[in-house]
Amino acid sequence: MGALGEFEQLVLLAVLRAGDEAYGTRVLDEIRAAGVKRAARGAVYVTLGRLEEKGLLRGRTSDDGAGERGGRPRRYLRVTGEGLRALRASRSTLIRLWSGLEGVLGEAER
Repeated sequence: MGALGEFEQLVLLAVLRAGDEAYGTRVLDEIRAAGVKRAARGAVYVTLGRLEEKGLLRGRTSDDGAGERGGRPRRYLRVTGEGLRALRASRSTLIRLWSGLEGVLGEAER
């Protein structure tokens, strides 16, 4: 498994935050709530599909009656064990790279 891109990390973290209610729109809402205001719906859906193809997410189609309301059934997602490992590896790498740069970057935000 290669390194995760920044947006892939954001999407995986948003899926984790959304928990059992992780579907496309909810994931987008989580990303925007974190301060990424320019996240495009299409980019989120493309990334969700790519992460599922990589085995980092697993999806299931709902049976909550969304199709009866005229819409498509929701596709709920969860992060797989491989996805969790990829996030942990990415986090560790970032922590190592940030370490020791406090003086260059200034004090951490409080």
